[in-house]
Amino acid sequence: MEHMFWLGLVGAGAALLFALIQSRKVLTFPEGTDEMKKIAKSIQMGANAYLKRQFRTISVFYVIMVLLLAVLAFLGYASPFIPFAFLTGGISSQLAAYIGMKIATKANVRTANAARGSLNQGLKVAFASGTVMSFSVVGLSLLDVTVWFLVLRFIFHAEPAVIAENMVMFGVGVSAFALFARVGGGIFTKAADVGADLVGKVEAGIPEDDPRNPAVIADNVGDNVGDVAGMGADLYESYIKAMHAAIALGWAAFGTSGLGFNSMFLPIALAVSGILASIIGSFFIRTGENATQKDLLATLRRGTYIAAILATIAAAPLTYFVMDGNWGLFVSILVGVVAGCLIAFFTEYYTSDHYKPTQKLAAASETGPATIVIAGIALGMKSTLAPVLIISAAVMVSFMAAGGTFAQYAADGSFAHGLYGIGLAAVGMLSTLGITLACDAYGPVADNAGGIAEMAKLEPEVRERTDALDSLGNTTAATGKGFAIGSAALTSLALIVSFISIAQERLPYQMDLSLNNPTVLVGMFLGAVLIFLFAALTISSVQRAAQSIVIEVRRQFREIPGLMEGTAEPDYTTCVDLCTKSALREMLLPTIVGVIAPILTGIVLGATGVVGMLGGATVAGFLVANFMSNAGGAWDNAKKFIEGGAYGGKGSDSHKAAVIGDTVGDPFKDTSGPSLNTLFKLLSTISITFVGVITAFSIL
Repeated sequence: MEHMFWLGLVGAGAALLFALIQSRKVLTFPEGTDEMKKIAKSIQMGANAYLKRQFRTISVFYVIMVLLLAVLAFLGYASPFIPFAFLTGGISSQLAAYIGMKIATKANVRTANAARGSLNQGLKVAFASGTVMSFSVVGLSLLDVTVWFLVLRFIFHAEPAVIAENMVMFGVGVSAFALFARVGGGIFTKAADVGADLVGKVEAGIPEDDPRNPAVIADNVGDNVGDVAGMGADLYESYIKAMHAAIALGWAAFGTSGLGFNSMFLPIALAVSGILASIIGSFFIRTGENATQKDLLATLRRGTYIAAILATIAAAPLTYFVMDGNWGLFVSILVGVVAGCLIAFFTEYYTSDHYKPTQKLAAASETGPATIVIAGIALGMKSTLAPVLIISAAVMVSFMAAGGTFAQYAADGSFAHGLYGIGLAAVGMLSTLGITLACDAYGPVADNAGGIAEMAKLEPEVRERTDALDSLGNTTAATGKGFAIGSAALTSLALIVSFISIAQERLPYQMDLSLNNPTVLVGMFLGAVLIFLFAALTISSVQRAAQSIVIEVRRQFREIPGLMEGTAEPDYTTCVDLCTKSALREMLLPTIVGVIAPILTGIVLGATGVVGMLGGATVAGFLVANFMSNAGGAWDNAKKFIEGGAYGGKGSDSHKAAVIGDTVGDPFKDTSGPSLNTLFKLLSTISITFVGVITAFSIL
């Protein structure tokens, strides 16, 4: 079976070829008027400038990390392959983010122009650009995993146990970039959004995306660097780490049974079938020329569900033949797929204005900003119950279906089989990422298209169509975040198990992971509080960056003659530059905290303390991330529900209250919430990568 890994190259090639075809398709659509082209050019220049400066900043961190990992490898505390894998993972993740952002900034103006014809035409362009992002992510990540396996096995002739241990350590470069991209991009986009809304919509009373607002270009740039590049890096990390963890757990479970290579190959085979299913599903996302927003939601669901069904059908024979008729493992995969769909549904239920929770939240605006903020916090907290129950059920069912029993040290290795089932559930959940991420990634493009339509003073019906696409994009973005958080929880659990397994092999004694062990308890507290500290740091970063934008926008309104009358142009560049500097400066501290925390915990409390910290961070991070993402998404859609005519519509007191609620929710849903699932995956990966240091130098 080891010679079948080349199929991963076929799957990666298919994904990247489809991304190339879709990018060519996007570029065939016309850009529209000269004014539209001018606005789009400003957005492209701002996004490119930010990413280039972000890459330069990250490069310094990468050089330091590579040197550190090289020293550890030389001293025998890390694998010699780790420094190189750190670079390949980081570079491929950056490349996927760059491709997605590049095509998004070219698709926004084309989407606006296409929407002049019909809602369906706008969807075609925006969704095609989303597929470029998504299939670049799955293609490059599968390529990275497959190439490393082939290199280790057929060039260095490494033993499968060595390959499995190295694979699970190879995600550290991906994790580092994902956290930088999520935090930095989130700070940029929300600083611009909050600043533009507070001064433009609330204080000056001008419409969203009004060209008189100096922060409007920065706001549109932020959609691309945060919601496209940042989101792509986040899900790239989830996708590749799910495969890494399943490969490692597969060898641990079946390495002595003759099915070791088979169990390592199965995650790759599932990824390939998921890519092909996603390509097929994408062809079912189409509507008639007179489509409504309800029709758009239906077609996105249809494509996603068809892909999920096809991937599940393909998983049955794959599992049967690869794993010698083990139907229990197929059930584990099926559980992951179903759990992903259920999480997406309940996230949509709590965040879409088609359902009562968000409609009731909009009603709370009638009594002012305070009540809508209070109601939004309550909604977000309530929304955490469903995903917790779903993930808990998925863990238990996938564990038992794979043959797991609760006797940890059973001689037949059944506990390890169950853990492999959990790993496969994570792979199953993410197998159709090609289409689920595309449904998420099209939203920022539609949002940009609306901004361009407003600034270029296109026909009112064009803005109505782009708003319909944007509103649907808010829902798909919220469900995408819920999906990402759920998959991160399963992946993190698998990574924690991998850390325990690797650490145990290096320790001369059996680890005591019971709650009677004070180091485990203290570690749990540290992991939980780290989540709140990280959330506080990122929210404060948005607040400080937004304040600088508010001050600048007020200054321009006050000092530029004729700006409010529309006879003078604002200075867009200064706001873009302020957001860029603030984001790059503010993203460093939260990221460094995430990298250092598990190492310091391990040195002080030992490996058992690290296990406690990872458990505490995963549980707290899962809850807080869901709370923040869902509350923020609901506030955003409550505002759009009112803008659609409810409770007085645009300009009413209810609308102003809803704008305040949306502003509070901005850093929740687009900065802190999405960054948290990246954080607790990074903690696990850093712990595994530095396991040699932790076990060798721990005080306890």
